[in-house]
Amino acid sequence: MSAEFYYGVEVFLNGLMAGVMYSLVALGFVLIFKSSGVFNYAQGVMALFAALTLVGLQSGQVPFSHLINAIFGTNLHHFGWHVPALLAIVLSVGVMILFAMLVEKLVLKHLVNQEPIILFMATIGLAYFMEGFGDLMWGSEIKKLDVGIPQGGNMWVEQTTAFLGGDDFYGFYIDTLDIVAAVVAGLLVASLVVFSQYTKTGRALRAVADDHQAALSVGISLRAIWVIVWSIAGFVALVAGIMWGSKSGVQFSLSLIALKALPVLMLGGFTSIPGAIVGGLIIGVGEKMFEFLIGGPYLGGATENWFAYVLALVFLVFRPQGLFGEKIIERV
Repeated sequence: MSAEFYYGVEVFLNGLMAGVMYSLVALGFVLIFKSSGVFNYAQGVMALFAALTLVGLQSGQVPFSHLINAIFGTNLHHFGWHVPALLAIVLSVGVMILFAMLVEKLVLKHLVNQEPIILFMATIGLAYFMEGFGDLMWGSEIKKLDVGIPQGGNMWVEQTTAFLGGDDFYGFYIDTLDIVAAVVAGLLVASLVVFSQYTKTGRALRAVADDHQAALSVGISLRAIWVIVWSIAGFVALVAGIMWGSKSGVQFSLSLIALKALPVLMLGGFTSIPGAIVGGLIIGVGEKMFEFLIGGPYLGGATENWFAYVLALVFLVFRPQGLFGEKIIERV
C-alpha cells in the first residue's frame, strides 16, 4: 500500500487522540447535567482555573501578587520554592473541592427547585466570576505546565510502524501526551461508570437528577449530592486542564475548549458518560478525516473549525437526544 494511505491512517489515529481530548471536557458537562439537569456553562472555565491553580502552586507563585504589589508597593511574585507535581495536583484537587462547597453554599442552596434556565444563568455568572478571579489570583500571562508527562512523537510507535510503507514512510506520528490522555480518559470513564451504577452515592445522584423533591422525601441530602457532583466535575476539569495545558500552555483561551465539547455532547447525549467518549471520538476522527479527504484538497482547508458543528446540527435535527442520550417523554 502507498505511503499516502498510511498517512491517512495516521490522520485517523490522530483524530482518535483529538477526540479523547474533547471527551475529557465533555465528561464534566455530563456529570453535572446527569445529576441536576443543569448545563454547566462554567465547565471550561473550571478547567482553566484548575490548571492555573496547579501551575501557581507548582511554581510557588504568590496568589494575588499583582494586587498585593499595587497596594503595598512591593515586588513579591514567588515564594522561592517549587512544589512537586504530584503534591501540587493533590492540593489542586483540594482547591476544586473547596470551590464545589462554596458553589453549593453561596449559589445552589438558594436555587433549589428553580427552573433549569435559572440555574444555567447562574453558571454563566459563575463562569465570568471564576475567569476574573483566576486572573486576579494568578495573573493573565501564558504559563507553561509540566507535570512530567512526555511530549512529542512516540518513538516506539514510529519505529514499530515504519516498515509498513517502505522507504517513503517513516512510521505513524502520534504524540505521547495524546496516548497518555487516552489511557487516563479510559480509566476515568470506567471509574465514573462503576461509581454511578454500582455505588449508593451514584444511585443517589441519579435519583436527584430524576426528581429533587422525591429524593429529599427519601432522605437524600440534595446539598451533599451537589457538593459531591461538583467536586467530581472539578476533578475532571483538573484532568482536562492538565492535558490541554500541557499541550498548548495555560492561557485564558483554554476556557474556550468548552465550545469543542458542545458537538460531543450533542452526538453522545447529555446524560451518557460512555456517550461523551464515543461522541468525542466521532468528532475527532470526523473533523480530521474531512479535512484530509475533502477540506484540504477541495475547500481550501480550515474545515476543522466548523465541521463538528455541522455534524452536531444534523444530529439535532434527526436525533436530538444523541446516540446514547435518554429520549425525553413529556406528559400531555
